[in-house]
Amino acid sequence: MTLAVYAGSFDPITHGHLDVVKRGARLFDHVVVALGVHPTRKPLFDKDDRLELLREAVAGVPNVEVAAFRGLLIHYCAEIGARILIRGLRHSMDFEYELQIAQANTDMAPELETVFLPTSSLVREIASHGGDVSRYVPPHVHAALTAKFA
Repeated sequence: MTLAVYAGSFDPITHGHLDVVKRGARLFDHVVVALGVHPTRKPLFDKDDRLELLREAVAGVPNVEVAAFRGLLIHYCAEIGARILIRGLRHSMDFEYELQIAQANTDMAPELETVFLPTSSLVREIASHGGDVSRYVPPHVHAALTAKFA
């Protein structure tokens, strides 16, 4: 079984994220959508809210599960036995940044491979300024964003 991890802050999850999840689920036997919890970041939604939004969003994808982790992603992957990292790329600046991370991960954990899938997202920025993001996020996430910025 090929186990892949798609990690991020998912603050909040968007259709772009879901596209990457679904495409990853077609490529690999099992995908863990891993919510990274970072002590220095101040997310819009707290960990439990993000986990709930994630679980509801991926509920219809049978070979996908949601989990949270702290610390280095390579350590989490080793803990669960994952050999593939899925990363979404929004633009060329993402590629340069993600390539550096992939190279560092390969240096520290040569058994991990990184797969890049293109996506897009400006949802949080648009929503924070009162813009309509309903076409970019699932309905339950749109409701949560609307309540958050009300």
